[in-house]
Amino acid sequence: MKQLLEVLGFLALVQGVGGLVCELADWDWGLVHRFSSFDGYELFASIALLVLSGALFAAAESQKPG
Repeated sequence: MKQLLEVLGFLALVQGVGGLVCELADWDWGLVHRFSSFDGYELFASIALLVLSGALFAAAESQKPG
């Protein structure tokens, strides 16, 4: 379970950072830009992914190894 949380946290971190970079550099990369429901809210969705990744990493650290 710990490894699953770490992998999900890493994926959320990559997508959150990628979304921020894309929003600031005007690129078109990442999952946030693929969903039309996030139109106009890409920056907030990317920040939410970063917060989610922090929560997933914290949850992974609280788990017992194995």
